[in-house]
Amino acid sequence: MGTSHTSPMQGDRAPAFYLADQTGTKLRLSSFKGIKVLIYFYPKADTPGCTTQACGLRDIAADIGDTVVLGISPDPVDKLATFDAKYELGFRLLSDPQHVIAEKYGMWVEKNMYGKKYMGVQRSAFLVNEKGVVEQAWPKISPKDTPAKLLDALGVA
Repeated sequence: MGTSHTSPMQGDRAPAFYLADQTGTKLRLSSFKGIKVLIYFYPKADTPGCTTQACGLRDIAADIGDTVVLGISPDPVDKLATFDAKYELGFRLLSDPQHVIAEKYGMWVEKNMYGKKYMGVQRSAFLVNEKGVVEQAWPKISPKDTPAKLLDALGVA
């Protein structure tokens, strides 16, 4: 089911990635050197929890300065484009269909719903500093807590 990676902790270098966003443009984490980046993993676009989380982050955009928000899910680019347009999110959503990056961050995990076990993305968030190092790690974060934790970490809560 893929290799199990441990989640990066505070002080670790954030695992690199090169993924397509909702417009099909590929981008690298390293292209954001010099600015903070919130990377958050979510299971599926346009589902209740993921929508709450994305809209919560959209709603604090004016309060986070030049911090970049990047959402990562296994959804295909066209689904991400629809999700972004529907809620006018205004930040990049990255497609990780083979869950390679979710695995690098230790967020591709066994889940259990109604007694059925399956592999999926664990909702989580990582604040990466200007040098590409994890400043804060929030594994198993709730959709509602994501914006609050980011504001708190940036000192603007």
